[in-house]
Amino acid sequence: MISAIILTYNEENILPKCLEALSFVDEILVFDSFSTDKTLHIAESFNTIIKQRTFDNYSNQRNAALKSINPKSKWILMVDADEIVTEELKNEILKKIILENDVTMYTVRRKDYFNGKWLRFSSGYPTYFPRLFKNRTCEVVREINEEYKTTGSISRLKSHLLHYPFNKGLDWWFQKHNTYSTMESEKIKTEIEESLEISKLFSSNVSERRKFFKRLSFRLPFRPNILFFSFFVLRLGFLDGYNGYIYCRMRKIYDSMINIKFKLKKQ
Repeated sequence: MISAIILTYNEENILPKCLEALSFVDEILVFDSFSTDKTLHIAESFNTIIKQRTFDNYSNQRNAALKSINPKSKWILMVDADEIVTEELKNEILKKIILENDVTMYTVRRKDYFNGKWLRFSSGYPTYFPRLFKNRTCEVVREINEEYKTTGSISRLKSHLLHYPFNKGLDWWFQKHNTYSTMESEKIKTEIEESLEISKLFSSNVSERRKFFKRLSFRLPFRPNILFFSFFVLRLGFLDGYNGYIYCRMRKIYDSMINIKFKLKKQ
């Protein structure tokens, strides 16, 4: 048995597509933060299980959702409302969950879309995100840009999620990342004091490597400029054309907001 979890807050724009792509799972839990649009009506029309919890941070929200899953479910697929499971990913998941091995977490690549185009280079592709877990084997441990711990081994899926982070428009994206930058700056204030473990640079765990690079980057001067150069030039973001340039500029704005808030909090 496999269950899906979707965290929601005012997702009426894209939720129908997300739910349609999950028709292969046995049950869907829509874990809502008291939406005020048509999100719950849409969820009801797909016969999902709906539970609501006041949002405080992402790790608490995801952990609460994980604990709410039917104990009979062997596997949990956790997707965001702006992520669409492809037919290829569906078929791969169905093959993996019948295997008997020590894998308790699978990570998945995403294709990020902006202005109707896949950001093949400027998005940092391929980045893998934990999305498929054995029930009761996973815990989320970071409040923002979450990190996942599991009791078993980790493996990768080859297929993709389609990610539409701009489905609510640019104004919403900036509002969201204003909140993200506040949460991230508060978290970094404590993490920056932790020593860097060079061994994490060579870890087979993708999350551990990402964590190392993130904490290293906050020790560098001119961090937003360095990240812009890294994504737009070194990772060939310019090949995405004007969309790639705009996206990299928006990432720079977001990173600048984190830096400014972080530095002001230190004073």
